[in-house]
Amino acid sequence: MAKRAAPEVNAGSMADIAFLLLIFFLVTTTIETDSGINRKLPPTDEVVDPPVIKQRNIFTVVVNKDNRLLVEEELMEISEVREAAMAFLDNGGGKGEEACDYCQGKRDTSSSDNPVKAIISLKNDRETSYKVYIAVQNELVAAYNDLRDREFARLNPMAGLTYTDAQKRYSDPRTTTSEKAKLKPLLDEVKNMYPQKLSEAEPSKTN
Repeated sequence: MAKRAAPEVNAGSMADIAFLLLIFFLVTTTIETDSGINRKLPPTDEVVDPPVIKQRNIFTVVVNKDNRLLVEEELMEISEVREAAMAFLDNGGGKGEEACDYCQGKRDTSSSDNPVKAIISLKNDRETSYKVYIAVQNELVAAYNDLRDREFARLNPMAGLTYTDAQKRYSDPRTTTSEKAKLKPLLDEVKNMYPQKLSEAEPSKTN
């Protein structure tokens, strides 16, 4: 009896199927990106005569190697940083041309003149934990956003949005060009009222 030959499998289309599957996964897969810290880098041009900054317009935050915070030379918990930063930014202690008519702070002459002049200086130790570093950063940025939310709602009561919500909508690629054109001047106005001036000093090493 003749030996029966086994039928061959036609693999000619396997390469096409694999190619189609590859295209499918490339199109449908969402690639996650790491979120960084939003910072505006200083210009590369050298400043011949840097502006003189008054000490009262600088809010110092120091984090040591033991993850303890020293805010304006006083020990403070992370949960208290946002409120302290907001009080500094919104102080409005300036007079004359440096006066702030929208600030709602104590107008202490020993604190910041106005939000445009106010600078927050953050310095970490090289042994500061990354978790604490990010937590302090978040609280300082939140201080700016809370003040911007307040002013955005005051200036645009009919918008039904906070500054944070409006910024998210503006950054959303699904938002139409016409809507972005309407949001941009509203966002810029509040940003100019409370510009984010967060300066980070070079980390130091303590013994």
